[in-house]
Amino acid sequence: MKKKYKTVGIIAAMQIEIDGIREKLQDPTVETISGIQYVRGHLHGKTVIAAKCGVGKVFAAVCTQTMILRYAPDCIINTGVAGGLADNLQVMDLVIASHVVQHDMDTSGLGDPVGLLSGIDIIQIPCDGEIVSALERSAQLLARPHMLGVIASGDTFVGTKQQRLRIREQFHAAACEMEGGAVGHVCYLSQIPFGVLRSISDGADDASGMAFPAFAAKAAQTAVAVIHQMLELL
Repeated sequence: MKKKYKTVGIIAAMQIEIDGIREKLQDPTVETISGIQYVRGHLHGKTVIAAKCGVGKVFAAVCTQTMILRYAPDCIINTGVAGGLADNLQVMDLVIASHVVQHDMDTSGLGDPVGLLSGIDIIQIPCDGEIVSALERSAQLLARPHMLGVIASGDTFVGTKQQRLRIREQFHAAACEMEGGAVGHVCYLSQIPFGVLRSISDGADDASGMAFPAFAAKAAQTAVAVIHQMLELL
């Protein structure tokens, strides 16, 4: 694989999802912009900018655009945990996004399909092929169960069977979370290659309110391990 990604941005919503990257950065420098802390350093032979954006699509979009304008990364990776939608997924399994969608984007009252992103007029935003391949190879090297699929984002914690079925059926999504679609949207507009990786913390169902706090930290560590391996491959 051609080593063209020399500066890599890594964004996660929560501290538990980014600490495993930030604590390993060599010669770190810290800058806070719009309340978001960006830590720049070196890791696995690359310059890495790591940021905890906060939960939800607005925080994710603000963080992504600021990272692009301030640090000019060659690519951006969004990592963290998610609710599983595919029936064969177990807690700690990984989903590598082929595409991202925003399941709460809805202008269907105007005759549009649900999920259409007005202005760019697409529903599915494709992830960068080389990043997807590197994430898949990293999961394989670490013997982590994984699948490639659509990851759906929205400003809601999916915690009922009804929500789960709607998102899965409407978007053929494998996992749901709250940031990846926004990161992808900004990267698409800015023509920055991106990837999204999620480790399953819960089943996005009626038991999620109990499962998420029990498994989120461990699931986040699983994703972080893959990110470290991926940085060596990119």
